[in-house]
Amino acid sequence: MVAHDGPSQVQRTPILEEVYSGAPSRLNEEAEATFSRMVSNRTLSKSDTRKTGLVLPPDTSKEDFERAISDLQSKIGAEHVQINDKPLDDGWYLDHPKTHDSHHITDQETLVASAVVYPGSTEDVQAIVRWANTTGYPLYPISLGRNFGYGGAAPRVPGGIVVDLGKRMHRILDLDGDNASCLVEPGVTYFKLYEAIQERGLPLWIDTPDLGGGSLLGNALDRGVGYTPMGDHWGNHCGFEVVLPNGELLRTGMGALPGPNGADNPTWQSFQHAYGPSIDGIFSQSNFGIVVSMGFHLMPAVNNQSYCITFPEDSDFEQMVEIIRPLAQQRIIGNIPQIRHVVQELAVTGRRKSDFHQGSGPMTREEIRAAASKLPLGDCSWVFYGTQYGPPETINSQLELIKKAFSQIPGSKMFLPKDVPEDHVLHIRSRVCAGNPVLRELDWLNWVPNGGHVAFSPIAPTKGSQARIVNDIITKAFHRHGYDCFSTLCVAGREMHYIAEIVYDRGDPDAKMRAVKCIREMIAECAEHGFGEYRTHLLFQDQVARTYSWGNQALMRFNETLKDALDPNGIIAPGRNGIWPKKYRGKGWELGPNDFDLDNIVPKAK
Repeated sequence: MVAHDGPSQVQRTPILEEVYSGAPSRLNEEAEATFSRMVSNRTLSKSDTRKTGLVLPPDTSKEDFERAISDLQSKIGAEHVQINDKPLDDGWYLDHPKTHDSHHITDQETLVASAVVYPGSTEDVQAIVRWANTTGYPLYPISLGRNFGYGGAAPRVPGGIVVDLGKRMHRILDLDGDNASCLVEPGVTYFKLYEAIQERGLPLWIDTPDLGGGSLLGNALDRGVGYTPMGDHWGNHCGFEVVLPNGELLRTGMGALPGPNGADNPTWQSFQHAYGPSIDGIFSQSNFGIVVSMGFHLMPAVNNQSYCITFPEDSDFEQMVEIIRPLAQQRIIGNIPQIRHVVQELAVTGRRKSDFHQGSGPMTREEIRAAASKLPLGDCSWVFYGTQYGPPETINSQLELIKKAFSQIPGSKMFLPKDVPEDHVLHIRSRVCAGNPVLRELDWLNWVPNGGHVAFSPIAPTKGSQARIVNDIITKAFHRHGYDCFSTLCVAGREMHYIAEIVYDRGDPDAKMRAVKCIREMIAECAEHGFGEYRTHLLFQDQVARTYSWGNQALMRFNETLKDALDPNGIIAPGRNGIWPKKYRGKGWELGPNDFDLDNIVPKAK
């Protein structure tokens, strides 16, 4: 018999001490407040009756599907395979679905799984992969599914089977204080690793993104970034285990060399490479296998000081970037700093846009100035958040150099945490930049009712003139389509990640269509100027992948060659990151720059 998912019994704010994916109890008050704000600004019903019902994998009947699912249940347990035929609930950050994209920019039922599978071991994952090779059903592995803004837990092919690795595979396999390293399973969150380090009293930091509930493994595989000197999460991974599409298990790095008496190699989390070709990279942002454990280097705790600097005019942007570049290259700036536009400063307070502006269009510059003038940092256009590390005398001398450099911009002002109230975001940034994961940064989704977001994330050189081109493209596109531009830049010495968030009402089809058109246009226009995205929503991955077209699509042809060799049956996440296996390729699944109606993405439905 086929099992079905029963009613959700998850508490309103899941706590880490009770649920692997929850937030630490020390953040319970913060979580409750965030949840309450979200609920008070939600007009959508919690869940509605499905219009389409159960969505099956391509080219299968319900009878064949049920037989195949029953077979899978016999391999890993009936209670660990759940059919997705119940109403869809978007939930929220700490209690999110594994069945669809909770931040849907299409109809809620467009990208929906047929079933969710919960392996409890590497052997379970291998069994699932071998089963998929017999059925041909597409598998979509997730760690926690909190890839919000980029597609969440949704399968690219409707009816695909989501393999939720995190629910039952969330062990910290090794935490080595002397080596400053760890080995974790997919369900280990930044919150969980941080609490384990604190419990053991180890003088170590983790590098965390803006929110602490994500998976270390999943974020690194998607090449996410943080804000300490170890902010390149992929760059600081060290060896992993991956289940290949044929079900075999592979270890990368020094883990490929057996240790004494059958133990793990003692240098597995010490040195990233093995002998011969370095293959780790082909499993990053790909669909060539399922990574089931990964090692990471951690940062020794160090004295630190966070600060921010404000700049009065939008036009200061180009000069800001020019000043940052030599400071970052010379390692005077201590971390991967963040630049935010002041509109995001307004939103992260948890206030609603309607508090400052009436109507559906973007805020005017006058409205922004009036609202910003009432914030602790005062009227400004940009805010630079940085952190310095080392002995106090070193930090003080660096801060003087940084302050002097930015004083070239008239009206710039420096603030330390002691200069602002305890609830100001500078204190949050201070915690993040000292390896302490937080939850507060979620509050900017309260900007509009039913707040969802989708990210546009190009890479540009850290050069003022180039940064200005990207900034102009993005700000003009946002305003053209009626959105406030939530601009956040992670700036290094040679490149910067420009992450622009469109915040929209998930219950407004017109707002979602405008978001799709805005993203499509920005992808195309940035590519014309030589700027490409480092990461994107799964429905834009085809377009982004094909902008990397040098040599008559040499990169894509190489990726397709690897895909067909490693995964001839095309079962591992077809279409993820724009890579389609032969059985799907050229049959209408790819989405291009003119595909705006994303509610019907299955070729036979067009």
